[in-house]
Amino acid sequence: MPRLSEVTTALEALWPPALAEGWDAVGTVAGDPDAEVSRVLFAVDPVQEIVDEAVKLGADLLVTLHPLYLRGTTTVAASTFKGRVVHTLIKNDIALHVAHTNADKADPGVSDALAGALGVRVVRPLVPDPTDPAGRRGLGRVCELEHPLTLRELAGRAADRLPATAQGIRVAGDLDATVRTIAVSGGSGDSLFDDVRAAGVDAFLTADLRHHPVSEARETTPLALLDAAHWATEWPWCELAAAQLDEISDREGWGLRVHVSKTVTDPWTAHAASARPSPATTPSASATRTPSDSSVSTFGAPN
Repeated sequence: MPRLSEVTTALEALWPPALAEGWDAVGTVAGDPDAEVSRVLFAVDPVQEIVDEAVKLGADLLVTLHPLYLRGTTTVAASTFKGRVVHTLIKNDIALHVAHTNADKADPGVSDALAGALGVRVVRPLVPDPTDPAGRRGLGRVCELEHPLTLRELAGRAADRLPATAQGIRVAGDLDATVRTIAVSGGSGDSLFDDVRAAGVDAFLTADLRHHPVSEARETTPLALLDAAHWATEWPWCELAAAQLDEISDREGWGLRVHVSKTVTDPWTAHAASARPSPATTPSASATRTPSDSSVSTFGAPN
């Protein structure tokens, strides 16, 4: 069996820490470099539910996309949720390794996995990494559809192919408009609007889109927008990353058992469909349904 240091060296070759943003916190958070690793679990969030899953699985290493500590701390007391995570990891000899914005920029990376889940062909990075002479690394991806779809059809495809969440897919734009090209960015993407407009694509799918950036984008461009849950846009990376580590394990003869968590850690747990008609069509307040009449949906593991 390989040592933790050997496995993390392989992971950092896939997602070099130097690619991470300056504010990010990537790399090994907990673990003995000399400890042996036989079972690995990939997940998006290093929350207690995922750590408990790693314990139950008998994992020696947990790899997550999101950092446990993004800012400095003065305590790892088990009375705090992050401290409790650290205590659980150490007590059960489980290492934690984080790849975040370095996995976003890698080739292949988070947005490649998102494009793969959507069934679109990657053409180039949305924001190229200037240090990559091959022009393959960077934030986001510009993609082409195999054949044109209406925005309605594209939204339906995204809803079908990304893991189900309370949010689902929000859409801004003409549902009958034709989409041939799309930019995708796993995770929060409204800081990339200028790059998306410069790319000249028909649509942009990302997460965490806010009211004002979306409103301004819709007023200044015909760009269609699809807003998925943050967790849902990044979970496909776990499957990609697990496959990459599997390949390395086979090549090195490590015999690792690699798993992907299907636990939904998106913080939103339910969705209540709007019952009130729009203000323009509401004859009176009495015409609306009470909250108890609303349809509420909850969500479980990815398919």
